[in-house]
Amino acid sequence: MITNQDSRTSIDEIAQGIYRISTPVTVLPGGFTFNQYLIAGEQPTLFHTGPRRMFPLVSEAIAAVLPPAQLRYVGFSHFEADECGALNEFLAVAPNAEPLCGQIAAMVSVNDVADRPARALANGESLSLGGHSVRWMDAPHVPHGWECGFLYEESTGTLLCGDLFTQGGAEHVPITEADILGPSEAMRAGLDYWAHSRDTRAILERMAALEPTTLAVMHGSAWRGNGGALLRALADSLEGTLRAA
Repeated sequence: MITNQDSRTSIDEIAQGIYRISTPVTVLPGGFTFNQYLIAGEQPTLFHTGPRRMFPLVSEAIAAVLPPAQLRYVGFSHFEADECGALNEFLAVAPNAEPLCGQIAAMVSVNDVADRPARALANGESLSLGGHSVRWMDAPHVPHGWECGFLYEESTGTLLCGDLFTQGGAEHVPITEADILGPSEAMRAGLDYWAHSRDTRAILERMAALEPTTLAVMHGSAWRGNGGALLRALADSLEGTLRAA
């Protein structure tokens, strides 16, 4: 559903009670998308805020589902403008909201920058949202950022996987079962945003073991299918790149 005709911002349900908010932009040749994910329910949670200047568009899209003032948590994978640039703007409109991140992010950045202290999750720690439950997965340097991590929504099998499987282009369906690894790897070939940590395969394998059925991607289409197999295929592709280097 389009929520802003000028920006073409849209919001669509990709799993039960989980909504993808997407805004196309022209920061890269061929276009790009910035996605945020709203987990609706008793304690509504936003994962990614978008850049600070995108706050009016994202909050307008959230309002199509619930009042932004009802947000309880504002989470993100790692400390970067498109992940949490509008964090304080959302804290300002949602009086009961807390930043939600990993312990490293809280220590090195969030508790200094955010207007309220973070709810910092340990690796593997679950948090009940009432109707949904999320588990934090530490993922340092996957794809980048010491403090990087992801949320796994347990009732729907949705992995909120941040920058993993980033796809270029401005036109994407909200969710697809088509190949996203090929387009993502093609983009990485021209703009390699991966840290190539020695622990990358082990981290991806831990997420693959969850056997997610929906991947909530931050740039491009979300994906539905055998998430474990796709995460392992990504690990294979990354290792192949390193061997060829």
